[in-house]
Amino acid sequence: MANDGLVKTFVNVCNYLQEPCHVARFQRLCGVKGTFTDKSQKPQAGHTDQDCPGLKQRIRSSDVSVGNGRAGDAAAASQVNGTLSDATADPDALSAAAGVDPDAARSKPLRRNSLTGDVGQEFLIHNKFLFYLFTFGTELGNEMFFIVFFPFVFWNIDALVSRRLIVVWAWNLFVGQSTKDMVRWSRPASPPVVKVEVFYNSEYSMPSTHAMTGTAIPFCLFMLTYGRWQYSFLFGLCVALSWSVLVCVSRVYMGMHSILEVVTGFLYSLLILAFFHPILDKIDTFYMMSHYAPLVIALSHVSLGLVAFSLDSWSTSRGDTAQALGTGAGAALATHVNYQLGLLLDPPLSSLPLTLPPITTGLVLRSVLRFLLGVAVLLVTRMAMKGVTIPFLCRLFGLPTDDVRRARQHMKVELPYRYIVYSVVGFSCVVVVPLLFGMLNLA
Repeated sequence: MANDGLVKTFVNVCNYLQEPCHVARFQRLCGVKGTFTDKSQKPQAGHTDQDCPGLKQRIRSSDVSVGNGRAGDAAAASQVNGTLSDATADPDALSAAAGVDPDAARSKPLRRNSLTGDVGQEFLIHNKFLFYLFTFGTELGNEMFFIVFFPFVFWNIDALVSRRLIVVWAWNLFVGQSTKDMVRWSRPASPPVVKVEVFYNSEYSMPSTHAMTGTAIPFCLFMLTYGRWQYSFLFGLCVALSWSVLVCVSRVYMGMHSILEVVTGFLYSLLILAFFHPILDKIDTFYMMSHYAPLVIALSHVSLGLVAFSLDSWSTSRGDTAQALGTGAGAALATHVNYQLGLLLDPPLSSLPLTLPPITTGLVLRSVLRFLLGVAVLLVTRMAMKGVTIPFLCRLFGLPTDDVRRARQHMKVELPYRYIVYSVVGFSCVVVVPLLFGMLNLA
């Protein structure tokens, strides 16, 4: 009986933390106000802050939420923030209907939804500092941030740390996105939630993969560098915790996740990190030294991508997962090539702990130049590979090439495209760009 009571209490707590009204309350506290009309709020009338719909109601309302991977749902494609878009709506009338200050800063989501093309509904910002802070926080968990962050660490700080971070990132994102497509929970209902971001609105939401990567990477970075580099334990822990908390809270602010989904993502990532951290050294050593490493890397990463693509219909999470796995495969293969050819060797153990060199103008300029040149090479490589790969795959499978977005919704195009393009980008980051630095005397 006691166990039944604990289970019931746990379920009730989860239901409570899943309710979208808590997200809406937090948004209002942070100065975010929606421009919902009275008509747009009628479908969920009767639900007040004291009478929240709860978990079951939220799951039943998934059919009227945006996307969730259903690219063919015309009604979902035309909805923004849970309401039908109205291109002729008067912003001042909407503001008056919502009971908000018409002098507040009007804004819209920074990026349109990558599945439906929706640009989002206008909302009002009363606290610009928090808006920019949480926009920055959510970018710290985006895939594009890590695609820039990992090369910077590799080229300018510590190659060993960077390549191990990539391993954790790829596996973390695969596990998180795959879990999303098995659980299949919709995003928080809107209204009452304001969708400050709509780019990922077509994906499922449980757990928050932003919270997962935004937790796993800073804490893994802390564990990999503490003792290897000279800095205080408290400093490293504070940086990792601040990074994680900022990313997690930003997802609630953006209206993309409930409190339960963020907490689950945070704890889930710590569990994955606890599994991988003790074996990261063995994985890295295997990638460098084993003659079977290239075969194992290719088979494992492709197999994981096939598993991910078989879980559900196409959504942006499919491409993100394949992108991370492709990048991880390319970086791992490059690690093997570097070690076998002696192109890039790690500092000897006798030199540990490492210390930061004096920050001089020359050092800063050299680091910035390496970063800008390296990123330019990666962007050109990505653009060239994308320009060749997608048309080739479309012609190979008899698909029209006039609509790239629609063509990429086919697994036979999206999966090989992501793997080919981003494995080449990952390989270039670890092998080609450092060789270029050596040729230009920038190493």
